[in-house]
Amino acid sequence: MQRILPFWLVAALAACTGSHKPSCGAPTTAPVPAGVETIRFAAGDGVTVTADLYAPHPASAPMIVLFHQAGYSRGEYREIAPKLTALGFNALAVDARSGQEVHGVGNDTAADACGHGKPTNYVDAIADLRAAVGEARKRTTGKLVVWGSSYSSALVLAIGADLGADAILSFSPGEYFADQGKPKTWVADNAKRIAVPVFITSAKSEHDDWAPIAAAIDPAKLTTFLPETAGHHGSSALWASQPDNAAYWTAVTAFLKPLA
Repeated sequence: MQRILPFWLVAALAACTGSHKPSCGAPTTAPVPAGVETIRFAAGDGVTVTADLYAPHPASAPMIVLFHQAGYSRGEYREIAPKLTALGFNALAVDARSGQEVHGVGNDTAADACGHGKPTNYVDAIADLRAAVGEARKRTTGKLVVWGSSYSSALVLAIGADLGADAILSFSPGEYFADQGKPKTWVADNAKRIAVPVFITSAKSEHDDWAPIAAAIDPAKLTTFLPETAGHHGSSALWASQPDNAAYWTAVTAFLKPLA
């Protein structure tokens, strides 16, 4: 029987597979929320990375570094980050250079990369992820958690063993990079080196996309969650507009509690 996928999932999978069109950001029309600071720092190749810092707690509090999905920006976390701070975490929501706009927040890192003639494929965003983790370390003496969505959720698993984070959350990972010069099992091959707690979730229909990756991770370190409902792709599963967001939040909160 042919499986019919919902439109949102077809669009999300199309964004993470196949040819990748250059992303050069978009204008920001949404205001910066009260108490949030937009900061900038340099990636290793000179691109200026933009991020929103949610830091109501002292520097001794744990920090979560948040990376967005394809076509998006740090705006993916405008409603998620405040809920994380309510759990006791500071948060840094980062524009990686492969992205465009969401919730009226343009991707300034993508715009800067394009302005400097730098490529903006998914794998090119690794430079931004590394720079963001380095910046976060300057701003916390507590535990450091790395969190990715869609393509960035796969990247945080692929390079996670090298980031020195205390935990990793991955929303809808997959082997998205075969058309960008990486082996078909690149994420799984590297995820097996991770030695910290890992949380993986996705829409229910995406399970087979990440099952081989999860199988490579030490089961004693791995927590997975699939909703009983259809669910949603990426970190946007946590948005209040998603009817099953509460189930995702319950699972995420339980995973984060020992780190707070």
